This record gives sequence, structure tokens and C-alpha cells, in this order.
Amino acid sequence: MRLDNDRTGHAAETRLFRTEPDRPMEMLRKCPAYEATPLRPMPALAGELGIGSLAVKDETRRMRLGSFKALGGVFAVAQMIADVAGTAVLTGEKARETATAMTFITASAGNHGLSVAAGARIFGAQGIIVLGSSVPEGFADRIRNAGAEVMRVNGSYENSVRQAMEAAEENGWLLLADGSWDGYTERPALVMEGYTVLAEECRQAFEKTGDWPTHVFLQAGVGGLAAAVAGHIRAHWAGQPRIVVVEPEAAPCLLKSVEAGELTRAGGPASNMGRLDCKDASLIAFEALRHDVDMFVTVTDEEAAEAAGLYARHGIATTPSGAAPLAALAQMKPGPDARCMLIATEGPEQS
Repeated sequence: MRLDNDRTGHAAETRLFRTEPDRPMEMLRKCPAYEATPLRPMPALAGELGIGSLAVKDETRRMRLGSFKALGGVFAVAQMIADVAGTAVLTGEKARETATAMTFITASAGNHGLSVAAGARIFGAQGIIVLGSSVPEGFADRIRNAGAEVMRVNGSYENSVRQAMEAAEENGWLLLADGSWDGYTERPALVMEGYTVLAEECRQAFEKTGDWPTHVFLQAGVGGLAAAVAGHIRAHWAGQPRIVVVEPEAAPCLLKSVEAGELTRAGGPASNMGRLDCKDASLIAFEALRHDVDMFVTVTDEEAAEAAGLYARHGIATTPSGAAPLAALAQMKPGPDARCMLIATEGPEQS
């Protein structure tokens, strides 16, 4: 499926999150695990695809967690603790005392939960991560090893979201979802603010070379990463590319929502793009993306799996979720003048 978007309206007025990366960058400068991930030029793969150039933002080893999600959950946990404690000194006694009384809970398809778990451990809080039955046990073990409790539920990601909401309400825990809905936007906005670090790293790299991309392809589940990066591009990049959002054919929740002009659930079978297999879009992501993005496209499970194999042959190990934009680029064929940017969002799964 493909939807061309006319980008009507004023995007800045519809963004319910900060596109400036200053707050998460300030926190990350104090983190010994932080360094900018590589923006890899891939001339051989570009030639194979018939485009002018290709740059791949390689998130497969981000902060030892192996995914861009490390930027969002960790920052959101830190900011929420700082807000309650009334201090930005998170290593101080006041922040530590505050954190010990805070329990963060979230539903996750894997990587967001790992980031929240890591943030809770780093800053002295408790973490509980709710996982649906399709999340591999390897992910569950990694979350446990990060210090969080894992709560398993039967069914889909959406079932785990409902369970996390109910458990937070019953126990007085802090729900830290990466999706948003009416009445619940502030905490997901913090997660998205963390993702703007990725976009700022790209902006700095392109500013040095002057070789701004003509096309940026962004994969989307509920839409948090795509909205954060697209919003940062529109607000802060000197070169303005054509932005394409890529979703699984089995879960085109953003495409369907933009097409309908309102949040619309996407029905469909389970997808091998597990981190993108979300049937309900995030409200704040939807509101921003419909003004910031030029096109929404879908890719099949087979196309995404083939794209992951193509990446592997060129030295990047990722999943069908991480390779979905490459599948869309191969499908679109923008031509020899195109300078394209993709994000390999995660390393390979551990079963």
C-alpha cells in the first residue's frame, strides 16, 4: 500500500513533543556508555539499488542495548525522577531517595522495555515490563538481566498495553508507555524527546559534509521514532528531504489513520516485523506525522526478510523490523539522483 500525503496544516502547532535534543544530550554526556552511533556510507549497496548514495544510521549497538530505544526510555525515566525530586543531579541523595519509591511499568515488544528496565536500574528505581506472547524469551531474559521484573500475558502487544495500564492503576505504579492516547501524552513525549538525539547526530554529520539526503525512510510501529526524527528534520535540518514512513503490510496503523483523518485501528495477522507490528498508532505521533511526512508505504514480511538478508551481505546484522526501510527503498526505486538515509534500528534477535 502507498499513501501520498499533502502535508496540510502547520506542523509545529501539532507537535506535542520537544524536537530539541538539548535535555537528553545533556544527560547522555554524563553517561559513559554514550557515543554517537555511526552513519555509514554504503556506496556498494547504493549502486546495487540504482541510487546516487546511501547512508545508514546503524543503531545495532547503541549504548550496549542494541537499539535506538536506549535513547528514549532511559531519558524518560531520568526526567521523571528529576521532576519529582526537584533536582537534575540524579546521582545525589535526594534523587536516589526519590527513585527508590518509584516503580515504572510499561508494555513492550522488546526494545522499549529493555530501555525502561535499564533506566530504572541506573537511577535506582524499580521496573516492571509487560510482554506479549510473541516476544522471544531471549528478550525477556535480557530485560530480567537489566534488573526488571517481566510480566507475561497471552496475546498481542495491544493485550500487554492493556495489562500494563490496569496494573499501573491498581498498584500506583508509573505507566511509561511509548504510545500515547487522549489524556496520556506527557510521558510518551519524553520518550520521543530522547529519540531526537539520533536525529541530531545525523544532522551534525550531514552539516559537516553538506551532503544532505533527498529521501529519508523511517520505519514505524506506534510511530514514536518516526515522528521524533521527522519533527527534528522539519524543525532543524538545513536540507529538507522527502520523508517516507514505512509500516508492515499487516499493521499499517499510521497509513490508515492519515487516510481516515483520525486514529484508526489496523487489523491484520501477526508480522515478522515484531517491533513494528502495532495495530494502534500513538496519538502524538499521528498528529505530527500527518503534517511532517510526504508518503506512507507498507512492505510485506517477505520483502522485509529479504532486506535483512541484503543488509547482512553488506555487513549490517539486523532484523526485518530494522530492515523495513531498505525494503521500501528497493520497492520505490527513486533513481540515480537520490541520496537516501535509512535507520537500521536494532541488532539481531536473541531467541
